[in-house]
Amino acid sequence: MVRRFYADVAQDDLLGPLFNDVARVDWSEHLPKLTAFWCRVLLGVPGYAGNPFRAHALVHQQVPFTPAHFLRWLGLFRETVQTGWVGPTADGALELAANVARVHSQQLIGEPVELVGT
Repeated sequence: MVRRFYADVAQDDLLGPLFNDVARVDWSEHLPKLTAFWCRVLLGVPGYAGNPFRAHALVHQQVPFTPAHFLRWLGLFRETVQTGWVGPTADGALELAANVARVHSQQLIGEPVELVGT
């Protein structure tokens, strides 16, 4: 799920430039960290250490996020999960992603974003 989702993010017209050009993400290094994060929060698997908010704040200092960035991230996440996974863990992933988008957007741009009608 993580690899499929972030492959879409990296190629997205809106989000790709933030990850690839601004944050200069090394995907071979970053994907294991992202996988560890989602495994920890969804499955309780130990192994993730990091501060996801700090990384996003550093990008925001360079190129300010807008509601559209958070909505696109959340929309791609939902598309990924809904086209390949079902069940309680998939539902938990959707709920968590919505919370991440809402909290990070509130903290960074002062506006909590949510997808409507999903």
